[in-house]
This record gives sequence, C-alpha cells and structure tokens, in this order.
Amino acid sequence: MIRFSPVVASLTLAVGLGVSACATTPPAPQAGPSSAQPPAGSIVQVAASINAWGSILSQLGGSHVHETSIITNPDTDPHDYEPTPADGRTVAGAALFVANGIGYDPWAAQSVAANPDPKRVVLDVGQLVGIAGGGNPHQWYSPANVDKVADAITSALKQLDPADAGYFDQRHQEFETTGLAQYHQLINDIRTKYAGTPVGASESIFAPLSDALGLNLVTPPSFLSDISEGTDPSAADKATIDAQLTGKQLKAYVFNSQNSTPDVSAQVDAAKQAGIPVSTVTETLSPAGATFQDWQSAQLRQLEDALHQGTGK
Repeated sequence: MIRFSPVVASLTLAVGLGVSACATTPPAPQAGPSSAQPPAGSIVQVAASINAWGSILSQLGGSHVHETSIITNPDTDPHDYEPTPADGRTVAGAALFVANGIGYDPWAAQSVAANPDPKRVVLDVGQLVGIAGGGNPHQWYSPANVDKVADAITSALKQLDPADAGYFDQRHQEFETTGLAQYHQLINDIRTKYAGTPVGASESIFAPLSDALGLNLVTPPSFLSDISEGTDPSAADKATIDAQLTGKQLKAYVFNSQNSTPDVSAQVDAAKQAGIPVSTVTETLSPAGATFQDWQSAQLRQLEDALHQGTGK
C-alpha cells in the first residue's frame, strides 16, 4: 500500500535517483556510496497535483528542478477532475510528487499506486498539516499551512539532491522573505483593519483565509461544505443566507468562480442587488501562468477593496 508521508521528518527519502528523476544525462557508474547521489546541478523531475502547490514547488526548486502541474486550467473544477494517461506518466517520472490529499485529488494516490517507485517522495499536504479526509481540502488558502508546505518541499529537495542543499536553502529564504512579502503584508493589513467584519462565501474554499484574516464568516458551515462537495444544501441554510443578503448583514460576499451552482449564482445576484460587494477567488492559478503569490495577492487586493466598499473603512 502506498503511504503518503505525514511529516517531513518521517519521509523515507532515497537519495539514489534513477534516470526518471533527473533530466541530465546520468554519469558513468562509479564505485562507492557517492554514486548514489546526483551531481550538483542535476535537474530533478518534480510534479504537483494542482498548480497552487506546483507554483511553490517550482519556485523553491528554481533552476534545479523541472516542475509539472497536472491541474492548471482556471476553468476546471478540480473536484471533478479525471486524470489522463499523460498525467500518469507525469507522476511515474517524478522524483518528488506533491498531492493535496484530504479527499480533494483521490486520483493522485491512485496514480502513485499504479506507478510504484520506492525512490519517489510523495508529499501529502493533508497529512503534513494534520487534516484528515472530510476536512477542508483548500489548505493553500491557509497562510500558515503554505509556510509548512514550503518548508516540507525544501527539506525533501535537499534530501533528494544533497549536493545542492545550499541552493535550496537560498531559494526558500528568498521565497519567504521576498516572494511572499506582499502576500503577508496584505494579510496583515486586512486583519488589522477588518477583523471581525461579517462576510459571506459561496463555499469552504474561503474559510482558511477568512480565519487567517480574522473575518467573521457567517455563512452556515454546512452550506460551505455542501457546495464544496457537490451536495445539495439544505433549505434552512439557503433561507439563512437569503436573510443575510436581503438584510444586508454582510459587508462582502466571496465567490468561487470555479464552482458555481444555481444556488450560488442566485446568491451572487442577490448580493449585488443588495449592494453587497462581491469578491472572487479561484481554485487554481488565475491567470494560469501567474505565480502563487501574484495570484493570491491580486485576490487579497480585490477582497480589501470589497471590504472597503462594504464598510466605508
């Protein structure tokens, strides 16, 4: 049975990488234990189930990795994604594979099991951050867990390619202090100014970020979960949200444009009719070529504008 590593410290990492793990031409066989480690400057093949994590993986690996994200289309609902044979080949060729877990990408574990390789490192985000199946899978919207995943990826890369450990440490430092600087600043600014502000959302994707921002997400949690999982929400939850919208109890409404149902569309329309600003989020990078931090920062700025409009602050 394939086991996804729950924490970096427990990853069983083999530093002996085969041809599938590096894009460079393998060196001639040598005697001694040093032949098990890739030479400095090797290109490690890495992959992620979704490009939210793939962007971070690519930035942390820099020029020493070749990263492939499987789900990249902003018009795709990742919850309903069906992998292709090419996706299976991507997983099979990866020395490091980052899966989201938490029931979000069940096909990822199946792809790993279908292409067993004892040298491959599989990092399951859900297990890493301690969220079991049935929990909120959208952990790239949790700033604290983004940092945990970045730490785990760097540790894995260093163990896969120890000759370039210093390079990966430098990339990690630059990502945290420079790459994520605006992202963290926006989070701090919104939390400082708008903590406690009542807001609504179309599904659970926004909940981790709402918590980090200190906002008061008043949408019934059962509704958020039902929309996320594709389940019909209860009449009672819809009535509660209708009352929140028509009563203008919300200062902003956050809409996942990649998971719109008739109920959600009706709520977006009702919010606009009530003069409640609507802010948009997505499940994958938008535009597809954006970095994680540029994508998130753009969404945070849009949310900040909506909160300003809704509160007058």
